[in-house]
Amino acid sequence: MEKETQHTAEDFLALIRKSKRGKFKVYIGMCAGVGKSYRMLQEAHELQKNKIDVKIGYIETHKRAETENLVVGLTIIPRKVIYYKGKSVEEMDLEEILRQRPEIVIVDELAHSNVFGSKHAKRWQDVMEILDAGINVISAVNIQHLESLNNSISEITSIDVSERIPDIILEQADEIVNIDLTADDLIERLKTGKIYPKDKIQMALNNFFIPSNILQLRELALKEVASHVEKKVETEYVSSVYAKPSRFLACISSNDKNAKTVIRKTARLAGYYNSRWFVLYVETPKEHPNKIALDKQRHLINNLKLATELGAEIVKVKNQRVSTAIIQQIELRNITTVCLGKPKLNLIQIILATNVFNQLLKKLSSLHVDVIILSK
Repeated sequence: MEKETQHTAEDFLALIRKSKRGKFKVYIGMCAGVGKSYRMLQEAHELQKNKIDVKIGYIETHKRAETENLVVGLTIIPRKVIYYKGKSVEEMDLEEILRQRPEIVIVDELAHSNVFGSKHAKRWQDVMEILDAGINVISAVNIQHLESLNNSISEITSIDVSERIPDIILEQADEIVNIDLTADDLIERLKTGKIYPKDKIQMALNNFFIPSNILQLRELALKEVASHVEKKVETEYVSSVYAKPSRFLACISSNDKNAKTVIRKTARLAGYYNSRWFVLYVETPKEHPNKIALDKQRHLINNLKLATELGAEIVKVKNQRVSTAIIQQIELRNITTVCLGKPKLNLIQIILATNVFNQLLKKLSSLHVDVIILSK
């Protein structure tokens, strides 16, 4: 009874905090050049016409004439100058935004990494603080900056995107708007110099801006927005049909080279089903910290940190048998789906592991738990 009362009080407190928090709108696009910054500035002008106090916290025009023209007439909060390694770098002035407290602030490039010496390492962290202060934010990001899609983006574009935002940031958005263009329209914008300078156009056409890339990125962006809408419907309009909520359990080890993939793909699944999810690490006698190489310990710490950023609840237990620990957590946390990485075993290891794995599968089947083997 005491736990139930505490849980109810925490829910109510969360509701109060949410009501005081600023509203968060995000423009999302498949890649650079679709017009996210342009649309944000258009909206800022419309809001200003309606006597709303809207200011620009940060905008990146990329020297595009049509975007720069839209900045005229809007109030800009001056950027902060930070000196780093003998150079002056301009960053968004978080403290000044909080001091001026506009009704709405425009913050471009949500995935941006702040220069060393800033209050927060990432701009999305700045945005979270602005929202917590009760200020409404309109921001923008490209689909390739979403953390859980990192593997997919790398496969599509052969580029490792270094600046990423945790999925939970988009999940906190009150509204997500997809700025959509066909591949032909986007390439035409590129050719006419509306995205990059003339000396960079051909290189872009030969590498990133090829139709197959654009189509796949466009599909990811459309799916992301559609998923967000579905979640809002499920959250705000309660279905009369009761269904057992999905709960996902991702299992990793310190020796699992595909752990990041397992974590990201489980995050996508949990996000799609609007479900709670957990990452389980079982410390067996062989996995004792004293017996694990330092580089593997670092990988494990980084993987658990990634899982936390993506919204997972971390579960660390000690057990001599991994299969036993998995079953215990399934029963304890009402898990519906277990996600495992594809094992890389030699023939002898496969023979030795088969019996244990079959026993695990039989037990999971009796518990009506699904198993997903996630490949690279």
